Amino acid sequence: MPTYIALTYTRDVDWTQPEHAEETKDYNEFGKAAADVIKGGHALYPTATATTVRVSGGKGGDVITSDGPYAETKEALTGFYVLECADLDEAVAVAAKIPAAWDGAVEVRPVIQF
Repeated sequence: MPTYIALTYTRDVDWTQPEHAEETKDYNEFGKAAADVIKGGHALYPTATATTVRVSGGKGGDVITSDGPYAETKEALTGFYVLECADLDEAVAVAAKIPAAWDGAVEVRPVIQF
């Protein structure tokens, strides 16, 4: 079966904080309902914890790091699911049930198997 990544884009918040417990409950319920197709995934800490890495001059060049995300956006990449679905239609149907789709966005991409 093909594998898809469902990238979740939501408000940039710390999902470990108690004020997000109700929303976290929705994600847990989704996880249980879609357990047959979910093969992995995690929530991410807020973008303030990110480190962006670049290599100047290409391969072998100087490593340059900066704090924070690559770009400023209203919605941030806040997590992902690895889905094993029969086809894109099934992956989209599953992604529509991820709570991030209700007030943010879920990007679904097929995975290249090397």
